[in-house]
Amino acid sequence: MRKLLLGFALALVLAVAFYVYTRPSAGSREFAYAGGHHVTVWSASAQVREQIGTLNYGDHLEVLQRFQDLVKIKAPDGMTGWIQERDLMSTDVWQTVKDLETKAQGMPVEAVGHTRVLSNLHIGPGRDTPRIRQLGKDVPIDLHARQAADIPVVTTANTDNEAGVAPADIRKEDWWLVSAKTADEGAQSGWLLGRFIDLDVPAPLPDYASSAGMRIVAWFELNHVTDASGSQKPQFMLVGTHGPEGQPCDFTLLRVYTWAVKHDRYETAFIESDLCGKLPIQITKGSGPGADAVFSFQELTGSGSAERKYRLIQTVVRRVSDGEEPPRRHKR
Repeated sequence: MRKLLLGFALALVLAVAFYVYTRPSAGSREFAYAGGHHVTVWSASAQVREQIGTLNYGDHLEVLQRFQDLVKIKAPDGMTGWIQERDLMSTDVWQTVKDLETKAQGMPVEAVGHTRVLSNLHIGPGRDTPRIRQLGKDVPIDLHARQAADIPVVTTANTDNEAGVAPADIRKEDWWLVSAKTADEGAQSGWLLGRFIDLDVPAPLPDYASSAGMRIVAWFELNHVTDASGSQKPQFMLVGTHGPEGQPCDFTLLRVYTWAVKHDRYETAFIESDLCGKLPIQITKGSGPGADAVFSFQELTGSGSAERKYRLIQTVVRRVSDGEEPPRRHKR
């Protein structure tokens, strides 16, 4: 009997010590955010369990306990239950997401498009960076900046819906900082794999780019001119590149397309090749129909970068320097 009592007392002491050691102190409470849309909350961590509720993206949660890949949380309304750890976003990641949104709001839009397939929005360029959320197909997006990132050394498709590529094929790929216009949470910013994006390029630019073997990166309206029927026709600048993704240059080709009233069609007015251009491109549009337009960007050189500046005068494009006024064509 005495041995039984001693054993019971020892077990009680060990249980109390384990509880004191593992329970969170009052000053070390952990908080996080729901990182998915309609996160399921379960009644227990066991396989036999039932759904007791759902969480919305961004709900502020208190973390109570962790068990394998599950986390016990307390929701703002007092609901307590278990969720998948992958559906949880730490406070550090949440703050980085907010900073990304602020940064994107202050950046120009280089192109517009939509998601081609189900896609993951990341906190940084690269498949190994934390995921912010998943975007459905055909979600409208604004593109702000491009960056090349290394492809992880894998040979099979990973769980992030971005197919792995062997090192012998492509070692780098394009990522874009985008603002996604979601139906549930409004605009959300993050990095998206470039091949999961379809650009909404206005006609007839895709046909011109295809005939030139150009992969479109961005496009801009420079000004408008009046056609033979009195309608306004935009005149475009198009930038793109040849070859695979992951190049150090954002674009290597530049073309300007102007409206030819006599032939009632767009024509190639200017071509610049063998560039190493970097986004963003600064545009000063013409103030009225046919007015001059100016555009400029930084080009990478062996010693750093230098500005390239151009002016569209009617249907003629000239490269100019700061303070230099290009010659104008005289009307006959």
